[in-house]
Amino acid sequence: MEPIADKKKAIFESTLELVKEKGFHGTPMSLVAKRAGVAAGTIYHYFESKEELIQELYQYIKRQVIEVVQREDATDKPYRQCFFNLWYGLYHYYRHNANVLMFFEQFVTSPYNIYKDELGKDEFFRLLFGFFERGIAEGHLKQVSPKIMGTLAHSNVIATVKIQASGRLDLQEGDLEEIPRILWDGMRKQ
Repeated sequence: MEPIADKKKAIFESTLELVKEKGFHGTPMSLVAKRAGVAAGTIYHYFESKEELIQELYQYIKRQVIEVVQREDATDKPYRQCFFNLWYGLYHYYRHNANVLMFFEQFVTSPYNIYKDELGKDEFFRLLFGFFERGIAEGHLKQVSPKIMGTLAHSNVIATVKIQASGRLDLQEGDLEEIPRILWDGMRKQ
């Protein structure tokens, strides 16, 4: 991913924080600028409107998640290792970027989501489903829809992060390793 200007990154980070705290409607551009430590006019140098800011932020985050999938889907490593690397890669990304999950949840049901009809074209899901399609084709996984497997695995990561972040799940040493292992055992071809 190409580097972005520090001010633009600060605007993105501030927007994520504010959306988590106040939602989309409670996050005006003036408050984003103030939180980011930039002049009100500076924010309009990067974004013509709040809608543009929200949509660019969505794309920026999606690129980061896509990079996780691309990095972990290495054909030079055993598929099983890639499966676990992918699960942990997504887990660590979401765990260290807690505001992202809250943003995604609000974005997908908001009027800002102009991508609703493009799920089949979404690069993240295309790569994720392709990863599971490869596992099936290579004989590592059961003959189940790659969309089902990808959705199940991604949802498993998200649920683990959310429950753990809420404090309702206190994982002891070794517990975290059990979650993707159980998932793998359920998906792998016997």
